Amino acid sequence: MKTLRTLVAPLGGATMALVLACTDGAVVNPITASRSGVPFAAGLASPEWQDTAASLVAQARFSPQAAGHAYALLGVAQYLAVQRAEGAAGGGGGRSRFEADRGAVAGASVVVLSDLFPNQAAMLANLVVKQSDSHPAFAAGETIGRSVGGEIVTRAHNDGFSRPFTGTIPSGPGLWISNTNPPTMVAGQLPGVTPWFLASADQFRPAPPPAFGSAAFQAAVDEIQAFSDTRTAEQTQIAAFWAMNPGTSTPPGFWLKIATDGIASHELSERDATHLYALLGSAIFDALISCWDAKETYWFIRPWQADTSITVVAAVGKPNHPSYPSGHGCVSGAAATVLGGFFPGERANFDAMAAEAGVSRLYAGIHYRFDVETGLQMGRSVAAFAMAADASGGSVLTPR
Repeated sequence: MKTLRTLVAPLGGATMALVLACTDGAVVNPITASRSGVPFAAGLASPEWQDTAASLVAQARFSPQAAGHAYALLGVAQYLAVQRAEGAAGGGGGRSRFEADRGAVAGASVVVLSDLFPNQAAMLANLVVKQSDSHPAFAAGETIGRSVGGEIVTRAHNDGFSRPFTGTIPSGPGLWISNTNPPTMVAGQLPGVTPWFLASADQFRPAPPPAFGSAAFQAAVDEIQAFSDTRTAEQTQIAAFWAMNPGTSTPPGFWLKIATDGIASHELSERDATHLYALLGSAIFDALISCWDAKETYWFIRPWQADTSITVVAAVGKPNHPSYPSGHGCVSGAAATVLGGFFPGERANFDAMAAEAGVSRLYAGIHYRFDVETGLQMGRSVAAFAMAADASGGSVLTPR
């Protein structure tokens, strides 16, 4: 894949520098396909709850995989709650609808986040009080939202995410080596977790990577070795920016912040905002499930294990899971696709950001180019599938 240097206009505070060539497939805009309500962007409840979730994820030092799980639960609960509240109101708009939507978001969010972060329950309850102005429609929406939040919490307790990984980590030439003794793997349980849209974890399983020891494999190793030997200050900075390890909002949280910026700049309604959060969060999490299925199919060796002279950027560290495909690629490919569907005019920016997220892992010394290219394509495929299911009106995002 050819790289090129380009300046891209900042979007939501994120500046993109080095990008890879990206696809630009046509996607249906979910907003223009089903826009609802008058935008009240300045008074939306959902962005504040998403920002709160990102802060709690960072404070709790969630892994990117645990964060992706949490963000999806929150976004889906918010969107289903808004839809159910509007259905209960029987149509209409104005202030009552606005407050009902806000109440629904608050009720769903406080239940989901209190379950995820029980030590923060009092703070979260105070946030509900802060957002409410004693409007009766807010109270009615909150009741509905709490009910939906309870349903999502039940799903979370039964989706398999909390089960420990009990699989066997193979060993041998060309296979990944765990950082720990005895061997462990971060988020090894993911292929067995219930997805939001996927029919199965292996639905988008890619072809194998180049064979260990082959000419194609050696060329990929040589490229990472070259980065390691000649890494520039800018490349190190890009690698560190995209590290987004525990203690940050993580890569899924980064993309949700980009969504928040788009919601504000495009003045979306609460319903459209929660639709974006729900579809983005759930597509990212399904991309992680798909990615880990492939990781645990091929168990491919990391670059620094294949050539011990390769150095890793310290701010990034050495992820404790196999190399192929790239998790950053899977997450970013899915995120850019969903965001491009909602905001088609900015699709090139999103694709450029996803590409930079991918190439940052090459600079860091922790992935081969084929890891990144495959991850980006997997993420795009998962997101396109999720968007089509959502557009069908019969998906997990459709209220029952």
